Amino acid sequence: MAVRIAPSADVSDEATIGEGSSVWHLAQVREQAVLGEGCIVGRGAYIGTGVRLGDHCKVQNYALVYEPAELADGVFVGPAAVLTNDQYPRAINPDGSLKDASDWHAVGVTVGRGASIGARAVCIAPVSIGDWATVAAGAVVSRDVPAHAIVRGVPARQVGWVGHAGHPLVAEGDRFRCPATGRLYEPAGDTIREVENA
Repeated sequence: MAVRIAPSADVSDEATIGEGSSVWHLAQVREQAVLGEGCIVGRGAYIGTGVRLGDHCKVQNYALVYEPAELADGVFVGPAAVLTNDQYPRAINPDGSLKDASDWHAVGVTVGRGASIGARAVCIAPVSIGDWATVAAGAVVSRDVPAHAIVRGVPARQVGWVGHAGHPLVAEGDRFRCPATGRLYEPAGDTIREVENA
């Protein structure tokens, strides 16, 4: 499948865009960014220098993914969500001089396979979002999110578990069932795992 890049998009010649990916109107993809196969970068979205997206990621309209973020396969980033990269943001140094690239060290957000970041959520680097986790719309994530967790609020706190299909899981004794697929999950350390042959 061919790569589709809208005429108004700003995609660096030094970026790598995977087969079948689309970059829509007014989006920007910076130098050394890598998009896997079948990715979608929505209108006005920003993909920073050296950011890495796995296959089949969706970065929705006006989302901002700052370097050095790393997104695994199948990650969803909702409209106007922000993945930050500066722990101590300042425009100037203590002497009043304008900060430049040598005056700070970028830190990134890591997002695991199949995870979803809701619209207008903010993930404050450095945090990791676990595989298949869901960050609710408008949440502010300032600490790591376990795999399969649902977090919401400001600051984000865990409110439940989510299955592979994205639906909140329903408790069945000490286990959890997906209402959409019927898959069964059980506790495993600070997360859950699918019960095989359940």
